[in-house]
Amino acid sequence: MPKTGKESEKKTERYLSERMKALGGRAVKFVSPGWAGVPDRVCLCRGKAVFVELKSEGEKPRALQRARHAELKKMGFMVYVCDTKASVDDMICKEFT
Repeated sequence: MPKTGKESEKKTERYLSERMKALGGRAVKFVSPGWAGVPDRVCLCRGKAVFVELKSEGEKPRALQRARHAELKKMGFMVYVCDTKASVDDMICKEFT
């Protein structure tokens, strides 16, 4: 498979986990049987919980994922879609610094 120069979801996910650990928090894998479309990770730090959907660079959430994000937001949670290391840094800056 040729390299496209785009950041992969796996690399962005690893970067998110490393950055959260550096802050003293965690980016916990979120798996919810029976509730498909939930975000990939829950970031926990400094008394806050923030949901993060991870994508390869330039990819967008599917319709079901967008619906779950809307449900979580309606419950008062923050939900971010991160597809690059820069978008992870932006989320961390907004939520945890």
